[in-house]
Amino acid sequence: MDYLQLVINPGSTSTKVAIFINDKLIQEQVLKHDIEELKKYPTIIDQTEFRKQIIIDFLTEHKYTVDNIDIFVGRGGLLKPLKQGGTYLVTDRMVDDLRSCKYGSHASNLGAILAYELAKPQNRSAYIVNPVCVDEFYELSRVSGLKGIEKTSVFHVLNQKAIARRHAKSVGKTYESMNMIVCHLGGGISVGFHQKGKVVDVNNALGGTGPFSPERTGTLPSFPLVDLCFSGKYTEEQVRKMLVGGGGLVSYLGTANGIEIDRRIKAGDKEAAFYFHAMAYNVVKEIGSLYFAAKGKVDAILITGGLAYNDTFINHLKDYVGPIMPIHVYPGEDEMRALAEGALRVLAQEEKLQAYE
Repeated sequence: MDYLQLVINPGSTSTKVAIFINDKLIQEQVLKHDIEELKKYPTIIDQTEFRKQIIIDFLTEHKYTVDNIDIFVGRGGLLKPLKQGGTYLVTDRMVDDLRSCKYGSHASNLGAILAYELAKPQNRSAYIVNPVCVDEFYELSRVSGLKGIEKTSVFHVLNQKAIARRHAKSVGKTYESMNMIVCHLGGGISVGFHQKGKVVDVNNALGGTGPFSPERTGTLPSFPLVDLCFSGKYTEEQVRKMLVGGGGLVSYLGTANGIEIDRRIKAGDKEAAFYFHAMAYNVVKEIGSLYFAAKGKVDAILITGGLAYNDTFINHLKDYVGPIMPIHVYPGEDEMRALAEGALRVLAQEEKLQAYE
């Protein structure tokens, strides 16, 4: 049976939409939103009707209507920790949690809400796939070193798992049969240990731990951070913006733009070359820590995300990791296809549909 899928991936100032017939992409577009228009809405959730109408207009433009769509898939948002990755049915309870921003406010919260509101009048189901809050941790992975604070699982689940599945298929195996270390290199960086289909350890890529990234600090020395927070120079909000958005390469080089940094390096900018190398060095340390945490039982090391297009960065990683084992590079991220494929796996009964409880 052929399924016509509408896939919705909201960002802060745009909504990416795609139409698939099964896993074949028919149409994809990034619908940009005017900043001044968005300012009319006090919260992200208040943008629901505005974005829904834009999606309906997109369908109309391409000769479709909402009632043509068989499957509605949204990008998962900030929900309670989910003990199992996979595809989840969007329910009233899930929508209520996302609307209330109970677990955090982010544009991705609109993914499930928009899919649900478009699907419900048609008596059809809506799904999300591998949201950022999937938490398949070992209990050992949670221990932070200070009672009352636990390490948490917040990372690029959708792309990491999609790339791990793609690699497993390319070598004639299943995701659930392999152990892999997967590095997502984007504005944030996450490095996860995938053990037999579960991500049992990974750095928190959003204001948490791990390597610094183009715009995030990652792990920082504790005492200097405490001194900064209590210096009286900065508000809580300013510190948070330093950690996420103003950290990493932005703080050192004034930009997170990989193309610009690469241009500066090739023009002889030694400072840019140094900090770019330092970021790669931090990623290598994260890979190494997981390699030994896995007792060396790793079938593959995968590199993905936007920075995976950068040969300079990849060559740094290869210089360090190559003597131990080769790395496999999958540049970019194909989130829309990953969302479509997640729904199809459930419909083909290759995976069990997960319940949000």
